[in-house]
Amino acid sequence: MLWLPFSIPRLAAAAGLATHASISPVFAQGSEESPTKQVFSSKSFWYTPIPADAPLHENSANFVKEFLRQKKAYYGDVNINTREYASPIYVVGRDTPKVTVKFWDCQKKGYTPPELEEQWKRVPIPAYAEAAEGTDQEMTIYQPETDTVWEFWQMRKNEEGQWTACWGGRMEKASKSDGVFPNRFGTTATSLPFLGGQITVAELKAGRIDHAIGISLVDLEHFSVVSWPASRSDGYNPTKEPNRIPEGLRFRLDPTVSVESLQMHPVGKAVARAAQKYGFVIWDKAGSISLRAENSKGYTLMGEPDPYPALFKETPSYALLRGFPWDKLQFLPMDYGKPKR
Repeated sequence: MLWLPFSIPRLAAAAGLATHASISPVFAQGSEESPTKQVFSSKSFWYTPIPADAPLHENSANFVKEFLRQKKAYYGDVNINTREYASPIYVVGRDTPKVTVKFWDCQKKGYTPPELEEQWKRVPIPAYAEAAEGTDQEMTIYQPETDTVWEFWQMRKNEEGQWTACWGGRMEKASKSDGVFPNRFGTTATSLPFLGGQITVAELKAGRIDHAIGISLVDLEHFSVVSWPASRSDGYNPTKEPNRIPEGLRFRLDPTVSVESLQMHPVGKAVARAAQKYGFVIWDKAGSISLRAENSKGYTLMGEPDPYPALFKETPSYALLRGFPWDKLQFLPMDYGKPKR
């Protein structure tokens, strides 16, 4: 969710609040500039173009075959999630009322991580906020004035009406960050934040995505094999199948492909252009190969129409990337782009 250029009274009415309530639109009336355009350091891998002559992984050809196998085996398409398994992003002001988010042990760890208790003590969550649909129930809070990001996984209210979550994290000084949650926190299996790799409505309207795109695969290499920028993985390969792709690995569309000549939806072409320039990064495991776009709840909760029917022009989300030349992918080496210490 991005705070769009609505008036304060309209925002307050939609949220069920008095008009003097703490609501801070982040960009001006009529502006199409997204307040989440570049949250992390400009030197982050998210925003760094991949050189045309970048080296390729020695197993790139087999990884491409494995990608195509998974695409065929799991529904035959690459979906763009917009409501389920896509995080709402609530951009809030400094004076948004703060609440405590309680840890709940959905994974039966048997303990409460003290770091999360501290990170979740004072979280500025708007009264109207809701988590994503689907079993992951993701939510992101971004407060530009304090340069802070919070993420939550399996976020819900308990019987007392208190927000609870099973995992997530807080990132301070986000604008100086490399765009990876520290200490294995964060919602994705890799600790890569949604604000880095989700596609925004503003980007689709502009036809331009200026960052790497997070992508989820199904069958991944064992979690003991992780490529930077990921700091962890939920991959599982108990039978040690060959050519399984590790989480965190980056790949791109061959830069010699003529995107404009492809028979694709405009949304698909925007993704393809970004895939050539910035590439994809594997950030999660899912039931099908998929990308995430900003959750449409950010519009519908404000009483606005879902923006995706107009952007997608009645094309189903699973068909937007049809025509994408997935056989022209190029996988980059392990830890590609990792800063040298």
